Amino acid sequence: MNRIAFPMRGAGLESLITEKKSCWERLRAERRPIFIYGMGDGAAKIMTVFKRYGIPVAGIFASDEFVRGHSFAGYRVHKLSEVEDRIDDFVIVLAFAAGYPELVEYIHILARKHTLYVPDVPVIGGGLFNYEYCMEHLSELNAVFRSFADDESRRVFLNVIQYKISGSIHYLDSVTSTNEEIYRGILRPSRVEDFVDLGAYNGDTIRELMSFTHHSYGSVHAVEPDKKNYKKLCNFIESNHLTRIHAFQCAAWCKDTQLPFSSKSGRQSVLSTNGETMTARSVDSLLQGKPASFIKMDVEGFEREALWGAARTILHYSPKLAVAVYHRNEDLFELPLLVKRLNPHYRLYLRHKLYLPAWETNLYAIPE
Repeated sequence: MNRIAFPMRGAGLESLITEKKSCWERLRAERRPIFIYGMGDGAAKIMTVFKRYGIPVAGIFASDEFVRGHSFAGYRVHKLSEVEDRIDDFVIVLAFAAGYPELVEYIHILARKHTLYVPDVPVIGGGLFNYEYCMEHLSELNAVFRSFADDESRRVFLNVIQYKISGSIHYLDSVTSTNEEIYRGILRPSRVEDFVDLGAYNGDTIRELMSFTHHSYGSVHAVEPDKKNYKKLCNFIESNHLTRIHAFQCAAWCKDTQLPFSSKSGRQSVLSTNGETMTARSVDSLLQGKPASFIKMDVEGFEREALWGAARTILHYSPKLAVAVYHRNEDLFELPLLVKRLNPHYRLYLRHKLYLPAWETNLYAIPE
């Protein structure tokens, strides 16, 4: 995609968003067979939207090595090679997430051979992020767009919006950043960071941070609600003989309470009306007035609550923030606006890391 010439800080998104027809509308108008690539939750969500739009499903396929006589939603799961042998021209709708370079490259190869859509369906919450949704929230989107500290953030913001509407992955290609670019260019961590890791998983972000600080840090408060992930986190801490790391098996929330929690034994363990009761803590409660210099939040759609739970820390200490803004449709504008409300003395940046769909789009807030 051609890079948009900024500065355009005074421009409104209404003049920059060129994608007005959603991928769902384009799929509904298709005359070629439409195949869903993948099984599981993603495919189920996409099929629900297909039903709403009256989009026919010609079939489902999976990567050849995963097809073992499977069926899904009443469809026999084919190999891609079987579909290609039988049909010359068809449309592919990707129904799973891809974050590994080799897999993302393979999907790009597929996109060069076939018409391919990667629809944006919220990880949590309802509704679809289409042009009409953008127009309904234009004032908030414009407020965020104009508040970014650099042109690259505005470019990422616009491209992510265009992607969400169209399902076209080329919008993400030119705005994908590496960890190196983000840490060296934006976060610039010191060797004495007091780090709060919300959604610590198995310690991957702690490991990532230490790789940029020569394995030096001040302190770490790591929060992970899932039992199996928490065990992996503790094993990481113990096996590496790490000190000054405080691990908590709890959910991040706006206050200390008890919440129902559904464990998926992976990254996406979530709060649920059907889950077991789980302790939830606020950052302000965990820290008990102690400072934080860097807070990461990737808490599966409850970043808003986690931000409110860190309100006192954010106001008093102005820690650097890295906040996931991709779980809910509204995260893209609500979370940046909330950060500025909690502490107006932040410079805001937006970056997207390698991932399909745009699930690794993160807000970075740096104190002035």
